[in-house]
Amino acid sequence: MGKIILRLDRVMADRKISLKELSEKVGVLNVNLSKMKTGKISAIRFSTLAAIYDALNCQPGDILEFTHEGADI
Repeated sequence: MGKIILRLDRVMADRKISLKELSEKVGVLNVNLSKMKTGKISAIRFSTLAAIYDALNCQPGDILEFTHEGADI
């Protein structure tokens, strides 16, 4: 089965925004964004993703990547 890779840390670095600042803009606890940043989550609300995309002025593909494990593509 493939897996989803989170690139939030890369986009935040590109935008020069801290976890604290993003947390305040999105309205999500710092600890929850930290878990997302490190890929230690199993679910996320679409409303949270939408708020992150809005705050970072980015698209879903900038933060989320899907890899096919063991598949020849």
